[in-house]
Amino acid sequence: MKIDVTKLQPMVGYAIVEPAEKETVTSSGIVLPVDASGEKPCYGKVLAVGEVGKDDPKPNFKKGDNVVYKKWGGNELKIDDVAYQILKIEDILAKVA
Repeated sequence: MKIDVTKLQPMVGYAIVEPAEKETVTSSGIVLPVDASGEKPCYGKVLAVGEVGKDDPKPNFKKGDNVVYKKWGGNELKIDDVAYQILKIEDILAKVA
């Protein structure tokens, strides 16, 4: 079965984020991919937001917003070589204005 990320709807209290591509450029101009540096980005674009539970605060971000999230938060879901993050709403720390 092939999963289409655009058809995923997060459960109550969760959001799906596509991490930003991280590139590191050395002083000599060599571009290092994410795997070479070992660090994954902690920011990306919100693809979907689940409903808010009755006791949960309403998030101040929406689909399409760029956000910063906890480094060790969430679960990774790899689809077509992209590692999407499924995060609890409270693991999203800031919205990029």
